[in-house]
Amino acid sequence: MGLPTAPHVPVMADRVAALLAPALTRPDAVFVDATVGAGGHALAVARACPGIRVVGIDRDSSALALTETAFRNADDAGPAFACRLTAVHSVFDGIEDAVGDLGLERIDAVLFDLGLSSMQLDSDERGFVYSRDVALDMRMDRSRGPSAADILAVYSADELASVLRDYGEEPNARRIARAIVRRRETAPLCRSGELVEVIAAAIPARSRRKGGHPAKRTFQALRIEVNRELEALAAALPAAIGLLGVGGRIAALSYHSLEDRLVKRELVAGASSSAPPDMPVEPEAAKPYLRLLTRGAERPSLAEVEANPRAASARLRAAERIRESRVAA
Repeated sequence: MGLPTAPHVPVMADRVAALLAPALTRPDAVFVDATVGAGGHALAVARACPGIRVVGIDRDSSALALTETAFRNADDAGPAFACRLTAVHSVFDGIEDAVGDLGLERIDAVLFDLGLSSMQLDSDERGFVYSRDVALDMRMDRSRGPSAADILAVYSADELASVLRDYGEEPNARRIARAIVRRRETAPLCRSGELVEVIAAAIPARSRRKGGHPAKRTFQALRIEVNRELEALAAALPAAIGLLGVGGRIAALSYHSLEDRLVKRELVAGASSSAPPDMPVEPEAAKPYLRLLTRGAERPSLAEVEANPRAASARLRAAERIRESRVAA
């Protein structure tokens, strides 16, 4: 199966561009899309901010190819539009190296659009879906690392239960983990349909009748484990903030509570004083280095969700760098 042909619909693209645009007023300003995907957000920001340089990072080489094609075909923006894009094959926690290898010391804006892209969900060969019987891969970068099938084959019941509980918030984590281990004693779990059958049989009937598809949490947890998503995000957020110059801006779109919790914690910490509450004079180094640009997490409009149902779970947070201190790049 080749690259998907269905149009990519970036979530809250206009709002993302509006939040980042004040940091991208210089003609040579640098915008880093740390999860560029099919390039929808990168194009929206580039169109809103003429003359900027765009660095698109993604671990998925197929996504980078789509982004490069999208920029080449952006005829409305002029023939030199494609020259504004530099595509980088990397996980987003490698943002410091990616930026440094381009000879850049500071950037002006950065975006994290987290979770799966539509093209990954729609591609059977990627193995992310539980609604169709496909090979259990789940790697965003298929050139490296263990697949979901590999993890299911070697993790102990305790390790599997921990993954399902911590990353999927699955209340039946231990039941499912034990069922997986029992099943693989007979035959390896290589396809999503096989895993769905094991999960459905392991979950009590009352649990199957509520909370959506019984395999949803397990598949989310395995995907996060396979791609080290939360580990990478926890490292990438402070690194990206450290690269921002004063006046630079960061925006992050999250699609489940675990991602949003990490983003919220990092931005709120940066926007808060680190001085003890009883200290009479706040030291300069303890002052906030971020200013929050959103009141809590912003949500897509009802009209956008109706047009693009995958936007329903999106949460958008953003902040501006206001000081150089307290963050090391």
